[in-house]
Formats: sequence, C-alpha cells, structure tokens
Amino acid sequence: MGHRSEILFTLGVLALLGIAWMVRDVLLLIYVSILFAVVLSPAIDQIRRLHIGHWWPGRGFAIFVIISIALLAIVSFAVFALPPMLRDFQMFLGDLPHRLTEVHDRLRGYPFIPNLEVATLQHELEASFGGAFGFFEGVAGALVALFSWLIITAYFILDGHRTFYWFLSFFPDHHRRRLRVTLLRGQVRMRHWLVGQGLLMLILGVCASVTFWLLHLRYSFALGVLAGAMNIVPFIGPLTSFLLAVTVAAFDGWSKVVGVLIFYAIYQQIEQAWLTPRIMNYSVNLPPLAVIIALSLGAALAGVLGALVAVPTAALVAVMLDEYLVRYRGPAAEPTHHVTVEPPVPIAE
Repeated sequence: MGHRSEILFTLGVLALLGIAWMVRDVLLLIYVSILFAVVLSPAIDQIRRLHIGHWWPGRGFAIFVIISIALLAIVSFAVFALPPMLRDFQMFLGDLPHRLTEVHDRLRGYPFIPNLEVATLQHELEASFGGAFGFFEGVAGALVALFSWLIITAYFILDGHRTFYWFLSFFPDHHRRRLRVTLLRGQVRMRHWLVGQGLLMLILGVCASVTFWLLHLRYSFALGVLAGAMNIVPFIGPLTSFLLAVTVAAFDGWSKVVGVLIFYAIYQQIEQAWLTPRIMNYSVNLPPLAVIIALSLGAALAGVLGALVAVPTAALVAVMLDEYLVRYRGPAAEPTHHVTVEPPVPIAE
C-alpha cells in the first residue's frame, strides 16, 4: 500500500509539472506580476501616507496613480523614444551593404578574411534585425499582454498579503515562521536589486544616448538604449555595448572613437566609485558569474521575460539556500532567536 501511494504521488507530481510546462507562459506572467507587486508595494504605501486635509488616499486610488504613471511612461516612450530607435535601425539597415564592404576591404589582408562571403553575412544580419523590427511592429499585440499584466499586478498588490499567508498555510506550523521570515527577507533583496539595477540601466542609457548624440554618432539613440539594456549583464554587457559604439564610431573617424573611449572611461569610474556603492548598497550582492548563469538560463527557458526575472529569482534562491543549507545544521543547531521581519501593515481606509 505504501509503495502504491508513493507511485501515485510521483505520477501526480509529474502530471502537475507537465501541466505547468504547458501553461508556462501564463505562470511566467503571474510570476512577473508578483515581482512587480513586491517592488511597487512600498510606493503604494508612500502614496497612501500623503493626505489633503482629512482625506487620505485609499489603496485603490494609490494603485490607480501608479498604473497611470506607468501607462504615461509607456506612451511617452512609444511617442518620443520609439521613432528615433526605428529611424536608427532603418539607417543601419540602409548602410549595411556599404559598411560591410568597407569592413571587408579594410580587413582583406588578415588571414581567413578573404574567404568571408559578404553577401551571406549581410543576409544573416538583415534577418536578425528583421526580427527586431518584428518586435517593434508587434507592439500593438503586446499591449494586450501588458494590460493583463497590469491587472494581475494590481490584484496582487490589493490581495498579496492574504495570498502570501494562504501559501504559508500549506506548511507545518513548526516550519511556517522560519519560512515566512526567509521569504520576506528574500522579498527585500529582490526589491532592492530590481530598483537599483533599473536605476543603473536608466542612468547609463540616458548618459550614453546624450553623449553619442552630442558626438553626432550614427544610430546614437539605438546605441544608447542598447547600452542601458545590456548593463543588466555584469562586465560582458557594458563591454559589448562599448565595442559596438567604438565600431560604429570607427567608420566616421578617430575623433569620435576617442570621444566614445573618454565617455566610457569617465562613466565607469563614476559608476564604480559613486553610483554603484550608493544605489546598490543594499542589493543582493550576487557574484557576477551567478548573474550571468541566471540570465542565460532565464533567456533559454522563457526569452526576454525569463531574462527579466532571472536575477531576482536567483536572489530569492540564494536567500533560501543561505537559510536552509548554509546556516541549517539540524534541530540541535536551530537558532534560538529569529530576525523579526513583519509584512507592511495596511493603512486604515
């Protein structure tokens, strides 16, 4: 009888895993909504502390304000930022044959370069950027998923406290308190990383776009946005965006190459000496190798969204491992005191 129940339990778990894989896109959307609900909850609480006379905003009004700000940012990006990016990509594709021919002529003296077929390389590059155009052209279809994400995130902000304790109710009483404290500590680390990394990416993207525009660098806006987006990957991301900017600048003259070199040299010094210690002071402190592995696994499993949630998930996993594998030494070594981490108490309506 015992073996039969174990077999049935194993089959049930496998069936649940199979169903989860089939609906992984929906589960990923829910997980992303949970992450952003975790990040936005403190902002909701801050808005609720504001008041006009004897009127205090409720949670629903605070969520409406946050969603309105998010929609305004998205619309502003689509109106002001998207057209320059599309224009830069169109310019790049238009100049691609000429640029590839120049590169081939300049490198003809190096070994193996004469065997390179420029037409084949051009076709592959155009196909890759055609996928990027497909992304921009599919923005209208993505608005449906965006609207769904906003609604689910709003519900998690409204009812996240109850959902959290409903999840804890599946565990025995003697494990519940420790798991609650661990998850809340992981929530704080995930929030700090998301906010801090987002600020660093935004600062680099804005600074790079403005600098490349002042240098009259080709595709300045696209290169600036790419530099900010790739800053999520330590070392490799900034290095890749730097090499792309230097390559583009080299086609227009060495003065622009020098300008790009000076910008990256100054910015890296400012970021390492001033920005990172202040913005990421309370971050997750994951090793760069762990970040790269998490991003690679997330992108392989779920594309862009998978990469987006990979590092916060790695932060949560690191907290769980630190609590249950590194610190845990059996019941005899159970700590006699716990760090008290209480969930935010809702402000009275």
